[in-house]
Amino acid sequence: MGEIGVILILLTGVIATNWFARALGGRIALPLIQIAAGAVIGLTTDFGIMLQPELFFVLFLPPLLFLDGWRVPKHDLQDNATTILSLAFGLVFFTVLGVGALLHLVIPTMPLAVCFALAAVLSPTDVVAATAMMTNVPVPRRLQRILEGEALFNDASGLVCLRLAVAAAMTGAFPFWTSVGGLVWAAIGGIAIGLLLSQIISLMKFRIAARLGEDTSSYILISLLTPYGAYLLAEAAGCSPVLAAVAAGMMMSRVEVSGQALAVTRIRRNAVWETLQFTLNGAIFLLLGEQLPGILARVHSGAAESGHSGLGWLALYVLAVTLALAALRFVWVWLSVFVWLKRHPASADHTRPNLRLVSVMSAAGVRGAVTLAGALSLPLMLPDGTPFPSRDLVILIAAGVILVSLIVANASLPGLLHGIEVPPEPHDDRQERAARVEAAKAAIAALARAGEAPAARSTAEATAPSGHLAAVALVADYYQHRLTRLEPDAQKSPADDTLHDEERLHVLALRAERAAIVNMARGHRISTDLAHKLLRETDLSEAAFQNASDA
Repeated sequence: MGEIGVILILLTGVIATNWFARALGGRIALPLIQIAAGAVIGLTTDFGIMLQPELFFVLFLPPLLFLDGWRVPKHDLQDNATTILSLAFGLVFFTVLGVGALLHLVIPTMPLAVCFALAAVLSPTDVVAATAMMTNVPVPRRLQRILEGEALFNDASGLVCLRLAVAAAMTGAFPFWTSVGGLVWAAIGGIAIGLLLSQIISLMKFRIAARLGEDTSSYILISLLTPYGAYLLAEAAGCSPVLAAVAAGMMMSRVEVSGQALAVTRIRRNAVWETLQFTLNGAIFLLLGEQLPGILARVHSGAAESGHSGLGWLALYVLAVTLALAALRFVWVWLSVFVWLKRHPASADHTRPNLRLVSVMSAAGVRGAVTLAGALSLPLMLPDGTPFPSRDLVILIAAGVILVSLIVANASLPGLLHGIEVPPEPHDDRQERAARVEAAKAAIAALARAGEAPAARSTAEATAPSGHLAAVALVADYYQHRLTRLEPDAQKSPADDTLHDEERLHVLALRAERAAIVNMARGHRISTDLAHKLLRETDLSEAAFQNASDA
């Protein structure tokens, strides 16, 4: 079957598995259904897809990481920065050391460097799978944001550890300080490249649009190419391409607050990105399942590499590694929460960590397609031409841990989260209320200027000034009602039932709102996340009024 047929079947599988998961009411998580469907495809077709890790990383990771960096609430990231960095870096190193040592103890025939390589492969979590597991269960906002933030950065730390472990296996040496310097350069360089490239692309885009006008399709295509550019440029510079893609998304989120793009561009771009995210996430798990039959064909060779023959020993290794990952994660999360409670006793309702929440954090640490791609990226040969030691065994254990972690999460998370008592989420809506008040006042001021500027009217309006002023009064009354709801003491202006020129004036007022929101964001009087929320509301309203006027 040709490449086109493979793509079409994968896309059809993404749609069919999503419908099937919805028909089941979420009782089985979508990633598990997609993996099972992929396995069926692998058994019943002659796809024979060779999952090339380098190609997989380049095709799938940049846009998904970019989108996560773009959409993750920056305010929540800042509030939980210590916890997120602790999980994304501290827990990864803790996991690599602990699981690597355990593997060398349980499977002494596996070289130590390879043990650490497998541990590095298993260290990153998969936020897509974890989120899918909790789709139908209420999740505390802070916990959700921590899991998302952790997954943004732990791919980078895990892949860097993998690179170091593979280098040690290939050369037989592990230069510590060189490795530490490489890790620092990978992190700082990757972030810097992502931020700078995204900023440069945005500036060029806006300057071209200012001279030639804005083309929505070109803007959308540029946003799709940006993560690939950041990823490949960082990879060529020897930095972390994962962090480069994430940083590019974060910078794009900040640039977006400038409000320079047209409302229709932002609306259509969001639709394109949501479709792309849905497609890529589904294709990843389908491909993962499609690889399983080929992986299972290596059972006998993998068992022989471990020194024990039989599927039972491999199942024991997978179970031991899965339990070790969960235990290390539980210990790290519990200690992190305990230290936080000691440092912030006044803001905590409990003196000890909530064991159910810690258990949820542990169970939600599922592994996904990046883990399998990392295992498949191990070289086939050593420099002397001999086969890379225990490569098949590493791939088998990685695939087994992915499946077991997904199954355990699917079975345990709904029960752990059902009826859980969580500390109240801090939510201060004063900033949002104040921002809405200022935006409404800006809209009313713009309408007042429109009513006082007859020179700006068209010829038709000039012949019927009373109709124009009535339209101004009508739209101003709408905003006055909004302002009255936000500020009950605000003075109410009279209304009129005339609809002449209403759509154009609504757009005028919405653009004044948008300008006020942008100014508040630039002046750091509101958060970037709130600015995105308010801008999206004005975009949708403007598109609705423009469509009405076009009709």
